[in-house]
Amino acid sequence: MRTPLSRHTRHRPRPPRRHQVLSRHQARETTVNTSPHQSIAGLLVHAARHHPASGLRYHLPGTPADVQEQSHTELLADALRMLSGLRARGLRPQDKVLLILERPKEFLTAFWAAVLGGFVPCPMAPLRGDPERWAARLGQIDTLLDHPLVVTDGALAAELPPVDGLMVALVEELGAAAEPATAHAASPEDTALLVLTSGSTGNSKAVVLSHANLLASMAGKNHYHRLTPADTTLNWISFDHVAALLECHLLPLSRGSNQLHVEPRVVLEDPTQFLRIASEHGVTMTFTPNFLLGMLNAAVEELRERGERLDLTRLRHIVSGGEAVVRATGEAFLDAFAPYGLAPDALWPAFGMTETCAGSIYSHRAFPAVDQGCEFASLGTPVPGLALRVADEHDRELPDGETGELQLNGPMITSGYHNNPRATADAFTADGWFRSGDLGRIVEGRLSLVGRSKDSIIVNGVNYYSHEIETSVEQLPGVAGSYVAAFPTRPAGADTEQLVIALHAEVPEGDDTALHQVLTAVRSSAVMHWGFRPFLVLPLPREAFPKTSLGKIQRSLMRGRLESGAYDGPARAVADLTLRMLGGYTAPATDTERILCDIYAEILDVAPGSISATANFFDLGGTSLDILRLRSKVGRHLGVGDLEIITVLRAPTARALAARLTERTTAAAPAYDPIVPMQTSGTKTPLFCVHPGVGEVLVFVNLAKYFVGDRPFHALRARGFDDGDKPFATFEQMVDCYVDAIRSQQPHGPYAVAGYSYGGAVAFEIAKALRSRGERVDFVGSFNLPPNIEYRMKELDFTETAVNLAFFLALIDRRQSRELPGLLRGLPFEEQVTRLLDLARPDRLAELDLTPDKFAGWAHVANALTDLGRSYRPTGTVPTMSVFHAIPLRGTKEDWLNNELRRWDEHTTGPNRYIEVPGEHYTLMSPQHVASFQAILRRELDRALADADATARRRAHDEHRAADSAAASTTSPATETES
Repeated sequence: MRTPLSRHTRHRPRPPRRHQVLSRHQARETTVNTSPHQSIAGLLVHAARHHPASGLRYHLPGTPADVQEQSHTELLADALRMLSGLRARGLRPQDKVLLILERPKEFLTAFWAAVLGGFVPCPMAPLRGDPERWAARLGQIDTLLDHPLVVTDGALAAELPPVDGLMVALVEELGAAAEPATAHAASPEDTALLVLTSGSTGNSKAVVLSHANLLASMAGKNHYHRLTPADTTLNWISFDHVAALLECHLLPLSRGSNQLHVEPRVVLEDPTQFLRIASEHGVTMTFTPNFLLGMLNAAVEELRERGERLDLTRLRHIVSGGEAVVRATGEAFLDAFAPYGLAPDALWPAFGMTETCAGSIYSHRAFPAVDQGCEFASLGTPVPGLALRVADEHDRELPDGETGELQLNGPMITSGYHNNPRATADAFTADGWFRSGDLGRIVEGRLSLVGRSKDSIIVNGVNYYSHEIETSVEQLPGVAGSYVAAFPTRPAGADTEQLVIALHAEVPEGDDTALHQVLTAVRSSAVMHWGFRPFLVLPLPREAFPKTSLGKIQRSLMRGRLESGAYDGPARAVADLTLRMLGGYTAPATDTERILCDIYAEILDVAPGSISATANFFDLGGTSLDILRLRSKVGRHLGVGDLEIITVLRAPTARALAARLTERTTAAAPAYDPIVPMQTSGTKTPLFCVHPGVGEVLVFVNLAKYFVGDRPFHALRARGFDDGDKPFATFEQMVDCYVDAIRSQQPHGPYAVAGYSYGGAVAFEIAKALRSRGERVDFVGSFNLPPNIEYRMKELDFTETAVNLAFFLALIDRRQSRELPGLLRGLPFEEQVTRLLDLARPDRLAELDLTPDKFAGWAHVANALTDLGRSYRPTGTVPTMSVFHAIPLRGTKEDWLNNELRRWDEHTTGPNRYIEVPGEHYTLMSPQHVASFQAILRRELDRALADADATARRRAHDEHRAADSAAASTTSPATETES
């Protein structure tokens, strides 16, 4: 929501007292050749005046024009026009502007609009797909930054979670101002920028960087970089990371260099694009964390096999920071790409923090020669004006070669944290040195880091705080509170740190299935929350967690124990349990199976050769997020360019998928079968889940994996997706088809059926049909849908159905889902499809394997299901239902529950159970909620089936007693006669 801009009380932390005596490890120059500018605004003005022919390029994948140009002059003009829009909202100098923008051009224009107005920009990355976590963090930051104006685009604005009083402005509207504004004259000591530290659970700090900090930093950096207007820099890191904004934007801007900006997904989806773009655009300087070097090393053979040509002769230096540079990885990278012209001294390991204005210590043209025999690269020497020291626990400087905390001092060091005097005080020593939290040593003026005193893990260049991971894991069922430890380890030769999660599992002793489910939940939650897999999830007894007298787990001690081999036994037990639950190891029998097993291993970050040919990809830890990578690698290694998602779902093992790939070239398309067996292990009653109104079953992928070893999980997919298959003609035809398929899979009851949304009504009818055939149906579940769906179905015409499908698939945002039906209705269907797909992110279309034809076919299936629902009227009863309810599409939760969902009471002979689950209608099984939902669902399933068994036993007992009584009564007269 948008509210009028309020006035805030501004707070500027008092700078700590600086140490006046320079350390002997200060930079070679004790004074900085500072810029004559008073503020960083002068950098842009100077570039526009003196370097009007150079500027910024934005790489736009998936568009007809791959690169969009914006000269320094145009950037200044665009920013001044946007400044008019900001001023129109009542902003005053030093007011805060929170920038939630993902497209580089929009971000940089808004950033400079704020700077030129004397406002204080603060970048923030959106937490897409996790509205609760995003709401918590956004609310905390709104308070921390004195209720800033949030600048975002229309698509992101529609996804912003509700935060009371949040002030929002759309970048599209701000940039529409006709007249440019006049820039504000800021002072050097004014705050120029606030940068948020990591804080996904709502405890971010905002690092204060003044104009003077940034100007000193730019001058110091270029002592090593030596950029000129002839240079071109490349950035692919998002702007909430300080290196992207300072190293790859402000620095080249200060020298009049050209700069190229690429959205992160372009490189993360295909790492070779990093070098391909550098080659194409003649990049001379760029930045990347070590993990990308490892990915490029893995891809070099493929580049050679394809005979791809790269020209890296202009790439003068690659700054590598954010995480330690593994010497072997960096050296292999330089050797691998030397044939393409990469200089042997092009890689510069570096150190920087947000609090030091990013890069401030560089190993300048010294790697790898100075680091022979070392596991990690040293970080070099500081920029002019920056002083270093290594200190003991009393902040006393240590001699050369001794290990202690790295402390820094200089004009590029932050004055502290906005609105957080406690954190500011803790960050500085009594004599004014900044505490880095890193452990290091200095030898002959060169810095090497040996660890961290702060509790964090750096994975792929990103900081993750231990307590945040632990808090999230503790919420999972079966995990003991206060007995979770998240800490890093780095196996020999690894390209990045790895996460270890130790926990105490509250499961019955000897219950391997329950323990495996807890471990699966922890792994899956880590992947879906943070985007990477834990190296090890380690169940330990309570007494294995060393704690201080205040109850704090000693993570560093646990890391030492792990790396000394103390936990080898539990780790082997986990590996054995996982292998056992997945059915043991079966070696690949063909080349195709072997290649697929190797692909699975690469995606899942496990040792090559360790994947069984009969192990389910999803049971191994694969998620719906991994299907895109799987499809891409199968295409690359096996030449299968159109592997469909449903093929992976139906054939998730290497053996089954290899057979399917062979069948594609030798056999006709298989006949329609609605059953998709997503998980087949376990001895409990199988669960059959019916698709939602879009007809597909991809939504169940992340849910099904929690049933490994517990009970089989089968999804029911609608007819009409495959060539030659027509959608169902009637609701009854659909139900009969599904019932026959279920009985073919499981000939006799007891049965358990459920349905998501639209599928809830179908599940109800399936249960009635099975019961009419004399079968027991012990569980009937509806996931957030009332019985009377005809009213909602009648609201949906073809256009509304297509738009809802696009929203369900995350092709468009919530605001667009409301506005587009009115805009598209009346257009030819083909044009409606084209417009919807034009709004989608290319990576999302690729992930779902969507083309216009496939989306059109999907929309036709969804519309056919809608047609069937328009005439559906529930009749009859089942004994009882379990109704899982979340936040509805519209209206309040109370109204939805009491006036809609409770109408299921009209269709049961016994009492129903109404169970609240977290999330909204479309997100209750999404990554952020699926762990909680599965626990609630599985608990309810176990209860319902156990109650049904108990009822059946009582009934059988009563019938047996009745039969005995009847038998006795028929024999007693005869007995009397005989006597």
